[in-house]
Amino acid sequence: MKLIIAATLAASAAAFAPSQVAQSSTALNAFENEVGAQQPLGFFDPLGLVEDGNQAKFDRLRFVELKHGRISMLAVVGYLIEEAGIRLPGEFSYE
Repeated sequence: MKLIIAATLAASAAAFAPSQVAQSSTALNAFENEVGAQQPLGFFDPLGLVEDGNQAKFDRLRFVELKHGRISMLAVVGYLIEEAGIRLPGEFSYE
């Protein structure tokens, strides 16, 4: 019985041991020195949008991300101004 318990504990401890991962060279290494690539993740692309290493596609995606972020910030400012009670002058005529 003690042998079974010891074997079970050893097996469960082995499940949490760090595994050895082989380093592979991919096209993603092309973007490791870009702004935003930080340790410990480095260049993080979970959807694999730039797996091919295309610099033009990477630059386009970065530009679009900045543009959408700026539009979102303007939308939040508009919402906050409206909630603060600041309105444009004039009224709507529904006739």
